[in-house]
Amino acid sequence: MKAPLFLLLAIAAASFAAPLVGAVAGIDPNMVDLLDRLSGPSLMHPLGTDELGRDVLVRLLGGGRVSLVIGVAAALAAAALGTLVGLAAGYLGGWTDRVLMRGTDAIIALPLLPLLIVLAALDLHKLGLPERVIQSDEISVIRIVALAVLVGWTTAARLVRGATLVTRNRDFVRAARSLGAGVPHILWLHILPNVLGPLIVATTLSVGDVILFESVLSFLGLGVQPPLSSWGSMLSNAQELIATAPMLAVYPGLLIFLTVVACNLLGDRLQQRVDPAAASRRWSTKKNRRAERGGERAPGPF
Repeated sequence: MKAPLFLLLAIAAASFAAPLVGAVAGIDPNMVDLLDRLSGPSLMHPLGTDELGRDVLVRLLGGGRVSLVIGVAAALAAAALGTLVGLAAGYLGGWTDRVLMRGTDAIIALPLLPLLIVLAALDLHKLGLPERVIQSDEISVIRIVALAVLVGWTTAARLVRGATLVTRNRDFVRAARSLGAGVPHILWLHILPNVLGPLIVATTLSVGDVILFESVLSFLGLGVQPPLSSWGSMLSNAQELIATAPMLAVYPGLLIFLTVVACNLLGDRLQQRVDPAAASRRWSTKKNRRAERGGERAPGPF
């Protein structure tokens, strides 16, 4: 668990230090220098420059900050929405469960990529948003987060619903209900803590999925828009230069790969930690090792 966690922390720390790195080096990541375009690594530009003469290293760090913010924000928001739906469906049951779960199934059944392309190309003026919001630099980030939440909450909803169906009939929930505890009290203090383990695992895994999702949209030209940059947008800009400057595609692609793999490994390790059977096996293994070091065998079941 330590290796993927340290890798994610290192990538996040470097990405969020992008303004400091640019200030110390005296580099503006958006400054265009056509006389120094596509130059190789140097002391001034450790990873070279892109097709517009901008420093690749600082843009990679700044793009990582945008990609990580999108991934974490969308994963947390989708988990929160899915948790509310799953708790309501699992605890209340009846027609509430049927309506919410049929809606969840409908979202899952939709063709994902065509739907996202249509929604990403939607004219925001027709939604009645203020012009100041539409023209802001962060609107493309907000749009991607909203799209990811719109289609990503279903996993958390089904997971929380299943755990809630099991937990709502346990003795401590029945005792709280018999003492007159209200539904919000039972859901918040008795059921939610018992479903947080698998929910945290699912949320961790979804961070990598959202980063890939943002990369796909940016590759299609529907993602993060200038002056902001992300790993996906940098990868999209490099596709026409893959023959002359392949490293412009390798750098963001490698960071996307490392981040997604680290998120998935961290999610797998967390799943092993919250799994009661796996925890029991680890406890038995540690007990046997302590017994072997003490010169005696741990007592068996017989």
